[in-house]
Amino acid sequence: MCMNDNVSDIERRVLAVIQKGMPASESPYEEMAERIGIGTEELLRILKEWQKNGKIRRVGAMVNHTKIGLESNAMVVWLVGQEQVDRVGEILAGFEEATHVYEREVSEGWPYNLYTMIHGRTGAEIKKIVERMSLACGVEDYLILETVKELKKVPPTYIVDEING
Repeated sequence: MCMNDNVSDIERRVLAVIQKGMPASESPYEEMAERIGIGTEELLRILKEWQKNGKIRRVGAMVNHTKIGLESNAMVVWLVGQEQVDRVGEILAGFEEATHVYEREVSEGWPYNLYTMIHGRTGAEIKKIVERMSLACGVEDYLILETVKELKKVPPTYIVDEING
């Protein structure tokens, strides 16, 4: 979201709160609205408007996959013909184990153009998932790049939180 002069004070406060992630609560929207100083309905109205206008795609919780037993991760890069990227991307995005699916431009010496992030319990499980994905989309040219060490995992910060410092 572009923070410019057209953003109201309330919208800045909403962004400051939602960028911190979904609170672990039975009523997360109510809790966020309370921190902002508005009603829950107002918060939901703003979020729906942002979604409608394309400012956000969705709001959701970020799960710490290692804490729920998914300790193996891999970026899988796929070599997909340009005419097939949309079709293959939709198929790969249909796998619940894929948390990210996106296209990137190829570069000299690196022909892979479709990327997926896969989470599983073990490296062997990741390999089986990727084999299923390959069969489903018909792409056999891919590399599995296993995560060795996670160096940083924080949500992006777009605005300094005036509410909670």
